[in-house]
Amino acid sequence: MQTRERARKVQTTLRLPKPLYEQAKACIEEGNTDAETINDFIIAAIQLYTKILKRKRIDAAFRHMSEDADYQKEAQLVAEEFTQSDWEALEIAVEEEEANATR
Repeated sequence: MQTRERARKVQTTLRLPKPLYEQAKACIEEGNTDAETINDFIIAAIQLYTKILKRKRIDAAFRHMSEDADYQKEAQLVAEEFTQSDWEALEIAVEEEEANATR
């Protein structure tokens, strides 16, 4: 399994500013992170950063949708089509909640 895991990883070299390296090292030594090594810490940091960037791309796409008049019209039509079923679902949920409260 060790060989298989190594095959899926890429080795690289990083040059970090010394203060940043020292901060990361201190976080590990003080137990402020689940990372046990600088390598683990850097991997976790990159994973978090890429997750943030992905979230920003998604948010930007939704922001464009909110400014798109054609999309807004379509969304309004869909909402109107489901108005009745939305009310029915709400009534069912309220009835179930009331039934659970009396038990």
